[in-house]
Amino acid sequence: MTQPWSYREGVASDTSVSLIGFDVEAVDGKIGSVDEESNAVGDSYLVVDTGFWIFGKKVILPASTVTEVDPQNKKVFLARTKEEIKDAPEFDEATHKDPGYRQQVGDYYGRYPDLP
Repeated sequence: MTQPWSYREGVASDTSVSLIGFDVEAVDGKIGSVDEESNAVGDSYLVVDTGFWIFGKKVILPASTVTEVDPQNKKVFLARTKEEIKDAPEFDEATHKDPGYRQQVGDYYGRYPDLP
């Protein structure tokens, strides 16, 4: 994962479609729904509200973790497991746009093999 904050080629071909409210699926099941998104070049991400899965917490997912967007069924599919997402650096509403935090999150997800 050399560019964690960029979508894989062909994944987000229509950035005019808002993903807010879409269900989010890890490789091993649903983790929540998209609460916030950014489609800025080189700074794309999703903030996912995990609901009761991890006690109402939110997580930030770099765009590179997304493998597919299904606009008809309003779903986003990820190349990460629930456990990998749960163990990611804790989301903080106040600092999630801070470059230092972004580096920490990018490094965390970058250590996993790139799944299709």
